[in-house]
Amino acid sequence: MKSLFRINIRTPFIAMLLIVMPALVAKAQDSRIQMGVLDHLAAKASQTVDVNVDERLMRLASKVFSDQDADEKEVKKMVAGLKGIYVKSFEFDTDGQFVAADVETIRTQLRGPGWTRLVNVTSKKEGVLEVYLLLNGEQIGGLAVLHTDDRELTVVNIVGPVDLDKLAKLEGQLGVPELGIEPKKTKNDEEK
Repeated sequence: MKSLFRINIRTPFIAMLLIVMPALVAKAQDSRIQMGVLDHLAAKASQTVDVNVDERLMRLASKVFSDQDADEKEVKKMVAGLKGIYVKSFEFDTDGQFVAADVETIRTQLRGPGWTRLVNVTSKKEGVLEVYLLLNGEQIGGLAVLHTDDRELTVVNIVGPVDLDKLAKLEGQLGVPELGIEPKKTKNDEEK
């Protein structure tokens, strides 16, 4: 009778864990965009960039930056809080090498809970640029940039807490392309 009682108590507990754990894991990974759906474009592209810097590599990369140089020290602080940087970029020699459905697979993920589109710029010369933030209350938990034009498709995903004022210092480093973000100018900068 005692063994039957133990099974009856454990079974609902185990069932509850099996139900709750995937939800907790999914919540922890919400800001990571699944970009593997774009891998088929590599065969058509004249140039492909694929950057996958996970949390373990972020810690390793932060050791490269110096504490002596002010800019590098700032980048090191920012990188220390991030969980990952992921970039997929495809450049093509001719138009029409990717379709709207390819882009829509990314946008669909960015319509998920917590994501907010911050910027949407459409230009006949430079294509479409979209910037999304994943908001966890007042905190920014992730950032995604989607850029498309006739011959290019680029997705940048920064996972973890993002300080927009400091993000400009990360441009051009660790695979993050130039995003055109300019840091806020202080009075000291304006006087120079």
